[in-house]
Amino acid sequence: MPSASTHDVKVADEVWIAAALLHRKRPAMVDFTIEEIVESARKEGITANLRPGIYVHVLQHCVANRPPNPGRYCMLFETEKGRRRLWKPGDSVDPKRIGAKTVPLRSEIPAQYHGLLDWYESKYAKVSKQKGTVGDPILGLRGLGKKIWDESPDEYVRRLREGWK
Repeated sequence: MPSASTHDVKVADEVWIAAALLHRKRPAMVDFTIEEIVESARKEGITANLRPGIYVHVLQHCVANRPPNPGRYCMLFETEKGRRRLWKPGDSVDPKRIGAKTVPLRSEIPAQYHGLLDWYESKYAKVSKQKGTVGDPILGLRGLGKKIWDESPDEYVRRLREGWK
């Protein structure tokens, strides 16, 4: 299947590309202002003119941890002070956005941005694949330190409660 041309790129995909480019160009930065992401999209010129929907997608439609209104994408994550960064597995998601699109489909963006998808998968969104984490860092702690205990948790609690009335 041929790669998408610039006029076929969805606004949400353009927002993701703009944010990913900022992360790659400025790796020391954890997050960016809404305006920085919009400006990145404008400078990149993926489409002939900056579409008006870019701003609202960065503000609301692509933000995983905000209620959908109406966009349900999970491409960005709102950090402290209202800034944005790319969403990654393990980040919180508004329940009404669960299962939504998190990255552009390779076939729907121009070929020159395919490397961003590879970078995202191999470096940015890399998460330890511990058994049972299901993308949740708290659940990933399950079983941690298990080998240092000589007794089961039930036996430990039973021993602590000995003599209670």
